[in-house]
Amino acid sequence: MNMNTDTVKHEGLVSRVDDTVVEVRIVSTSACAACHIKSACGMGESKEKTIVVPRPAGKDFVPMQRVTVTMSVSQGNKAAMIAYLIPFVVLVATLLVLLALGVGEVLAALASIAALLVCYLLIYAFRGKIEDEFRYEIE
Repeated sequence: MNMNTDTVKHEGLVSRVDDTVVEVRIVSTSACAACHIKSACGMGESKEKTIVVPRPAGKDFVPMQRVTVTMSVSQGNKAAMIAYLIPFVVLVATLLVLLALGVGEVLAALASIAALLVCYLLIYAFRGKIEDEFRYEIE
């Protein structure tokens, strides 16, 4: 992984090519451990990951070709917000509101977990729309 102030870059190998997309297999390197947005791109948790990248017009790719895949840092931050920050806020806000209303601690905790589950179910239900906002590109 290489990073400047605007983009996160990963080198990978093309694993599959079709008319509209290129699948790229990326192997996480030790540099990912120091990256401040590793949780957003998902590379920090796995050794190998396959990502699907829209095929750039007029460019040909072949399996096992080495490519560089990029994503903007702002997209990574947005992904982290959707996956971690919003659910955390829902959990804590639900807990605090229910406790302030005098609901018992156990019931407030269970309701907060239920609200968190609903939050993640909504993220899952809208994953197609969410995925459309996050684009990897091949340099």
